[in-house]
Amino acid sequence: MNHRRFFIALLAAAGFVMPMLAKAQSAGVIRVATDATFPPFEFSKDGKRTGFDVELVETLAKTMGKKVEWTDIDFKGLIPGLVSKRFDVAASAIYITEDRRKVVDFTDPYYPGGLVMVVRSGNTTIQKPADMVGKKVAVQVGTKSVGYLKEFFPQVERVEVEKNQEMFNLVEIGRADAAVTGKPAALQYAKARPGVKVIDKQVSIELYGLAVRKDTPELTQALNVALKKSKLDGSYDRLVKKWLAASAK
Repeated sequence: MNHRRFFIALLAAAGFVMPMLAKAQSAGVIRVATDATFPPFEFSKDGKRTGFDVELVETLAKTMGKKVEWTDIDFKGLIPGLVSKRFDVAASAIYITEDRRKVVDFTDPYYPGGLVMVVRSGNTTIQKPADMVGKKVAVQVGTKSVGYLKEFFPQVERVEVEKNQEMFNLVEIGRADAAVTGKPAALQYAKARPGVKVIDKQVSIELYGLAVRKDTPELTQALNVALKKSKLDGSYDRLVKKWLAASAK
């Protein structure tokens, strides 16, 4: 009987110690999720994940003495994934919004952006946001574009798709009159595809931030410190020049 009690006690101790060991082993790792389909912020090239957000996170993690463990997931799953603690940070050109702040934390803004309209090059009927009323407009599920159109342009016929690329494809083949998405990605796509153009008048002005779990305020603070350091030592500016300077023109 004594041996049995000892064995039970040993199992109980192991049940307590193992999670502690797992936590200790992962202390040097930041689990980051992204939807790598949104160049120039995050995308895949030659089978490798790359882009502004990807390199920025890697830079911040290095400053913090951490390694990054990446997870690829659809954009619509990023916030729910943080809430369910599947990962620690979401880095995927996420706009900071009050609704999202209710369930996740955000770092300080790391880049100004905004929503713009992408239309076919020959389109002359859409010149400003109000012209979208009554038109078919493609948006990516789970993004700020969906909520923004619902709130401010309810008369728009939204065409919701899973991936950013699908929006542009619908515009090019004429199945959508416009696509509403982030400005840097829209400009980069239009630069490579002369069949579409970006309307100068923006739909909205927004700020990008890294989304972080609410139960890890120390991580948010550490990321903010690392972000400030990257702006002081020039590494942030180098990334902006590499990935976003051309898109900002």
